[in-house]
Amino acid sequence: MEEIRKIGVLYGGSSSEREISLLSGEGVHNAICELGYESHLIDFKELNDLKELKDYDFIFIALHGFEGEGGKLQKDLDDLNILYSGSKSEACRNTWNKKLTKEILKINNISTPIWHEVLFNRNVVQNGLQNSSFDKFRPFEHLFLKPEEDGSSVDIFKISNDKSLEEAYLKCTNHERGFLFEEYIDGKEFTVTIIGKKCFPPIEIITKNEFYDYEAKYISNETRHIEAELSSNELSDIQCLALNAFEALDCNGWARVDLLQDKNSKFYVIEVNTVPGMTSHSNVPKSGSFLGLNYNEVVKKIIDASL
Repeated sequence: MEEIRKIGVLYGGSSSEREISLLSGEGVHNAICELGYESHLIDFKELNDLKELKDYDFIFIALHGFEGEGGKLQKDLDDLNILYSGSKSEACRNTWNKKLTKEILKINNISTPIWHEVLFNRNVVQNGLQNSSFDKFRPFEHLFLKPEEDGSSVDIFKISNDKSLEEAYLKCTNHERGFLFEEYIDGKEFTVTIIGKKCFPPIEIITKNEFYDYEAKYISNETRHIEAELSSNELSDIQCLALNAFEALDCNGWARVDLLQDKNSKFYVIEVNTVPGMTSHSNVPKSGSFLGLNYNEVVKKIIDASL
């Protein structure tokens, strides 16, 4: 393999996560420069032809949303024989689509909340929660409703009754896609960074909101991300589950696995992110700091693990 000297940082794009992607890309770009590589920022929104990326030895993908995580970009880069960070096309496609993720997890006996696929249209609201399609969840106090494909907790709702279902329908920004009703797990939320098939210390996410929604993730100053205080058995359980999910979905290089823990200390995988955020306050660099790694060192590990 040729020596990596010139790196392009692909970021920006046109998704709802553009601003986060810009911050991630700028952070990665600065780190790459400080690590001694030649680095260039490339806004996907302004890129005319992917062939332009052949000028680089390696592409660091800091592009969030479907453009960076849906798998097409990775396939196109493979077709052009361009090296890049993170997982291959199929793994990205399977992790971007939550239904596919959960199906693969289930096949591999990896615990994940039960789910039901729907088209979130007016009929769902009119039929209400007494419809037989919800029987698999009974008895339940709450359900989650979330898009099959999206990031940043956009259009995720906690459903408790027909009224909240109606309210979710009115607040939903895009009904023209598949949705999942998902079992509500009353417990704690965690995230585990994996780089090079090594689990970093888990982070517990503590929010005063009903759940870790868009407001809690990006707006609230009261959301806390702390090193998880777990027993040795719990630590082993969560890291094994996260790594099993990473491998079952055929991820490569790096990823972040999000999990829930119920009142009986059982962990559930809720999703896997193949292009996690890399802002200065993101969970990946924060998790690295618990191992004594600075931001630049985390970026270097991601590059090395992707090659």
